[in-house]
Amino acid sequence: MAVDYAVIVLYLAGMLAMGWWGMRRAKSKSDFLVAGRRLGPVMYSGTMAAIVLGGASTIGGVGLGYQYGLSGAWMVFTIGLGLLALSVFFSARIARLKVYTVSEMLDLRYGGSAGIISGVVMWAYTLMLAVTSTIAYATIFDVLFGMDRTLSIILGGAIVVAYSTLGGMWSITLTDMVQFVVKTIGVLLLLLPIAVIKAGGFAAMKAQLPDEYFAPLGIGGQTVFTYVLIYSFGMLIGQDIWQRVFTARGDKVARLGGTAAGTYCLAYALAGAVIGTAAKVLYPHLGSPDDAFATIVKDALPVGVRGLVLAAALSAVMSTSSGALIACATVANNDIWARVKSVAARRRPSAGDAADAGGAPGTEQAGDVAVAVEHDEVRGNRIFILLMGLAVIVIAIALNNVVEALTLAYNVLVGGLLVPILGGLLWKRGTAAGALASVAVGGLTVVGLMVSLGVLANEPIYYGLIASLVAYVAVSLATEPTDPEVLAAWRARLAGRPDGAADDDPEGEAAGDTAVAVARVLAPSSVTGRA
Repeated sequence: MAVDYAVIVLYLAGMLAMGWWGMRRAKSKSDFLVAGRRLGPVMYSGTMAAIVLGGASTIGGVGLGYQYGLSGAWMVFTIGLGLLALSVFFSARIARLKVYTVSEMLDLRYGGSAGIISGVVMWAYTLMLAVTSTIAYATIFDVLFGMDRTLSIILGGAIVVAYSTLGGMWSITLTDMVQFVVKTIGVLLLLLPIAVIKAGGFAAMKAQLPDEYFAPLGIGGQTVFTYVLIYSFGMLIGQDIWQRVFTARGDKVARLGGTAAGTYCLAYALAGAVIGTAAKVLYPHLGSPDDAFATIVKDALPVGVRGLVLAAALSAVMSTSSGALIACATVANNDIWARVKSVAARRRPSAGDAADAGGAPGTEQAGDVAVAVEHDEVRGNRIFILLMGLAVIVIAIALNNVVEALTLAYNVLVGGLLVPILGGLLWKRGTAAGALASVAVGGLTVVGLMVSLGVLANEPIYYGLIASLVAYVAVSLATEPTDPEVLAAWRARLAGRPDGAADDDPEGEAAGDTAVAVARVLAPSSVTGRA
């Protein structure tokens, strides 16, 4: 195992080096949180694929293949479908908004009344996503070094927190790109063909396993439908995913790069299911399906290759963990803490008169102030990543049931935020009161049903979405329409005019014209004249 250990140690050292290099590029808030909104198609598609394909997609995807055969690909497949839908229909509009969080988007659309509650919901989701990713280190480091669970979580978590805190999104982008390459080589190019060959080829696999292992819906139609609701829709609204969209340097990069990443996810889904199916042939009596990945890597791969594939699994976990961590810290700082400070500032006596008496600062002085503000914002976000990272490590050590925690996070996210977010993009008649009612009713319905029926039940997300939609439509229709000035500013941002220039689109005044709103989502370039 000495060679395998060397591969892993070099990989981890490289991650820290990337973090240090990224720190030198993170000079402003935009650099730190969204990589300066400068990523091209290659970097964007690679890092987007890395963030959505984590430990659950790799270790869990192989485990589902072990348990259900080829239909075990559906969980990761629905993640890819969600990313494709986001990229084709919504990413260009999202990128044009030039915001940092989902809650900021809701504030723009509804006039500043929906952000705080949505911020709390999104913060809870990203926190639990980071926690569940961090717990996965225990499995990998146990296979690698036979390390204690707590020590494994501390080691893996500390490395992610270190490079994320140093360089923010630049560090995470660089490390994710490396992780994407390692994951592609380790899982798709090495483990997949070796596993199939070790199992005797597809003909031998089909001869030794039941027919349902090769049925498209062997996992169950209802399970597939639930995956679509939770994971496909979750891809449309998650802060960790949107924050990657914000890194694109333009509409075309967001759309085409995201489409490439979504297509890659579909291939990755099938690969994981095939590897799991091969593992079922080789090791038919494992104690848990989730042991399939570690077992086939440990027993079927040669020295050196084994280390690279385990590094690929570590890459999958780290990419999701770091993306969730910076999303959690961004929401905590910009959507929650900033609002608390704003409320406190309004209650203090204003110092505006004193500033006016001193006269306007000169150009050079104003520039110095701007630089100082940017530095403070970078430092503030860096502190929040460190604090959230420490909280994630502590919670991960204390938490045992990963599946329930992740299901809870996704259910609350989709049940509470899907309708007001998509409603804001598609329906001009939606109001702030309707959005708040939708978040509250949908979230409470999901939580209540999970308490009564169980966290893993399918019904909470079904009824939660229905309740959220009914509340949104009913309350929106029962309240005054959104202020026309707010809608005009919203349309300007969607059209790529962040200065709020007048909207020259004559149909924009028809607030109830839902068909036009849908057309803008489906073909944004044809409406705005942008590439």
